Amino acid sequence: MEYLGQKTGVIFNIQKFCIDDGPGIRTTVFLKGCPLRCTWCHNLEGLSQKVGLELDTIQCTHCGKCSEVCKEGCHQLIQDLSGIRHEMDLTHCIHCKACLEQCPQAAILVCGSEKTVDEVIEEVLVDRKFYENSGGGMTLSGGEPLLQGAFAQALLERAKEVGLHTCVETSGAVSAQVIEKVAPFVDLFLFDIKETDEAQHIHYTGQSYKQIHENLRTLNALGKAIRMRCPIIPGVNDRESHFDALVALYEELEYVEGIQLMPYHDLGIGKKSRYGLKKVGESFRVPSQEEAQGWQDNIDRKVEASHKKQLINK
Repeated sequence: MEYLGQKTGVIFNIQKFCIDDGPGIRTTVFLKGCPLRCTWCHNLEGLSQKVGLELDTIQCTHCGKCSEVCKEGCHQLIQDLSGIRHEMDLTHCIHCKACLEQCPQAAILVCGSEKTVDEVIEEVLVDRKFYENSGGGMTLSGGEPLLQGAFAQALLERAKEVGLHTCVETSGAVSAQVIEKVAPFVDLFLFDIKETDEAQHIHYTGQSYKQIHENLRTLNALGKAIRMRCPIIPGVNDRESHFDALVALYEELEYVEGIQLMPYHDLGIGKKSRYGLKKVGESFRVPSQEEAQGWQDNIDRKVEASHKKQLINK
């Protein structure tokens, strides 16, 4: 039987001193792989579950050695009126790494790494004092961290063994079995609800929301603490009917603690060329701070006026 700490998974970042990924000061572990293809995605490096490649366009000198050795046509040097640019499209990449080995400028880099549970937890525990002083801990994010279900479960189980508070940021787009297996080791779920209109959800994420909402209800039935986190994209879901549907979910589910709106930002747009992606990273209008605050104020008013909130206040 495999020792828990030796179980391996693929991550693309371990970010320290996070204050927006759960209570207190936290270390967020980003796992690779996501079943959704949200057109506004900003963590494009987390979409593929495999260790991949990234292109440093500043270091690239357009020597063409990568395109010479790549048999799949992933590297193209394009010349137009603005000059020469290196386009990397990893759609057909077979991960042979021949381009990486031939690049004289080290402009092609490895994106992601395979790590054991023990290796990750050892790095997380470096900042244990900060967690203890702030009520923080470890958060799993992605990608969709629960897509690597066995690895995520092992990380969470080990974290609880050493006394860490645990959060999981999830889209909920995984099987009910995975949700049920990890739930005992999670203190707080930060649960994304991206759309409440089925046709819109399919159009903008590539999947139905039915399993996602079912998993949200499963966690509620298990009595798990949940905070709904909802990306708001101008022109997509910044409508009153969506806000009302979010509050209806909040009212229905006893263990949902609140609704946090996550205004769209365009940090993912520049990553398309860096990670060789063509079909994601669509650009939308970035809302002003006043507009974003208006959305949150609107939701907060609806939550305060809800029957559930009135019962809590009694």
